[in-house]
Amino acid sequence: MSNPDQIQRILFEDIDVRGMVAGLDASYREVLARHDYPPVLQRLLGEMLAAVAMLSSTLKFEGRLLLQAQGEGNVKLLMAECNHHHGLRAIARYEGEVADDLQFNELLEKGRIALTIEPQNGQRYQGVVPLEHATLGECLQAYFEQSEQLGTSIQLAADGQRAAGLMLQVLPAEGTGEEDWSRVSMLASTLSDEELLSLDNEALLYRLFHEETCRLYEPQAVAFECDCSRERSAEALKFMSENELMAILAEQNGSIDVGCQFCNQQYHFDETDIRALFRAPGYLDEEGRMH
Repeated sequence: MSNPDQIQRILFEDIDVRGMVAGLDASYREVLARHDYPPVLQRLLGEMLAAVAMLSSTLKFEGRLLLQAQGEGNVKLLMAECNHHHGLRAIARYEGEVADDLQFNELLEKGRIALTIEPQNGQRYQGVVPLEHATLGECLQAYFEQSEQLGTSIQLAADGQRAAGLMLQVLPAEGTGEEDWSRVSMLASTLSDEELLSLDNEALLYRLFHEETCRLYEPQAVAFECDCSRERSAEALKFMSENELMAILAEQNGSIDVGCQFCNQQYHFDETDIRALFRAPGYLDEEGRMH
């Protein structure tokens, strides 16, 4: 892959279709390095990261976009998110053994998939559809066709080292090129996982669309980023009362540890820290000093 950790928009100059291609390398491996996931979950998290990177780039907002798949079997949750700085993170929650030969909808029994937009300012939005298809790409295509009435083609691939995606959509303001859309989406469906993972973006476009007039916009970099902090962990502790936290301190030898599930960063709070949380204007800075 010669376009790692980038997303690029694709411009089709003569037809009413927009596109996006994503390639993840170091950002994907950073996610996997923090947890020992089974191979099938490693691949699915890569696909989710590629998908959320592409989807977030189509929205004009400051905040974050989350893609979640939930089920009632051994795999409980798969989640990836991307913020407006193109910072990525992801996590999986599962129990017991996870078979490597199961399809996406088989892994998440009675599952559903949710796409959530969380702007820094404004109303939170979430769309949910049943998880009824064998691949994440097919589920996302169904989501856009059902909820947005937009023809969408999404190709995703990941192998534990690299992740990539290609997304095409009919432009919502036009919707007049059914023949163009049928041709372009059919060409996209011929792309193999290995081609998606190994071809650079220029070669990929030529491989699929050499008879179309299209070009790539300037790339945008993506990277692993976790926005956890000591301050946010302290705010989470304040959902409990001071007496409850003091009781936990007594049970845990004078220390409460709050860990980030995404990056495994640990934040430690002792009795002085806990009392400071409930004393105005006392507060803890990033180094743990009381103010």
